[in-house]
Amino acid sequence: MKPTLLLLAAGMGSRYGGLKQLDGLGPNGETIMDYSIYDAIQAGFGKIVWVIRKDFEQDFREKILSKYEGHVPCELVFQGIDSLPEGFSVPEGREKPWGTNHAVLMAMSAIKEPFCVINCDDFYNRDCFKVIGKFLSELPEGSKNTYAMVGFRVGNTLSENGTVARGICSKDENGNLTTVVERTEIERHGSEIQYKDEQGEWVTVDDNTPVSMNVWGFTPDYFEYSEAYFREFLSDPKNMQNLKSEYFIPLMVNKLINDKTATVKVLDTTSKWFGVTYSADRPSVVAKIQSLVDEGVYPEKLF
Repeated sequence: MKPTLLLLAAGMGSRYGGLKQLDGLGPNGETIMDYSIYDAIQAGFGKIVWVIRKDFEQDFREKILSKYEGHVPCELVFQGIDSLPEGFSVPEGREKPWGTNHAVLMAMSAIKEPFCVINCDDFYNRDCFKVIGKFLSELPEGSKNTYAMVGFRVGNTLSENGTVARGICSKDENGNLTTVVERTEIERHGSEIQYKDEQGEWVTVDDNTPVSMNVWGFTPDYFEYSEAYFREFLSDPKNMQNLKSEYFIPLMVNKLINDKTATVKVLDTTSKWFGVTYSADRPSVVAKIQSLVDEGVYPEKLF
């Protein structure tokens, strides 16, 4: 069974400003996600599912979905602030949905096969999709509790225009993930890459340290765990009182690892990430994509 690609496209780009998911950066107005989808199809993915906000469905269908007709089966699911389990309601004053793993949950009815979750506004490069596609397609039928994460080398994921947030990963002797800790301020200082810890101190990490760029490989049992743990998350008063609390993918993954319910293989990739974290990143991303087209890595027009 061919794996499915699940794209998280519901968030506004707060640091970038506007819907960067729909920003045309390629020579014919291609978006970053167009390149991800092109690479995923080349890597053997058989279906594309997007999580979006209901209020930009029409714009999304006109600008995005229309170009894939005839190329790959597509489906939309919707993340809203009120997409909650029975018995729970939105706290007064909350303005945003509940984070990345909440977004994943929205696809529960649409995905019945192994799947890969990615951000739609990150340019991951082709090797990333080959690596995760191979892992998912080689899983025995009916597999459960055996997941994967593509571990980008942190030195391949930085912005020249400010700090970035990355999940710093640790793994055991078998290459399985042991922890993923979100670090919200990572940048290069001279020859060293450093992140700011909880005490505000800068900590140096090796250039090849694996980091999560939200490229996860799961089987459908992950939805069941996520649904159950979301109820626990919402039942914790501090998560309801904090109007910005979020149910992140690493939160769920760490629980499954710590409970010894699942393993998460850390897959290495030589891919160099780039993306539009800040508006100042945009010109360099346009130039990098054009360079890949000029080199023949991508055709002038993708679809």
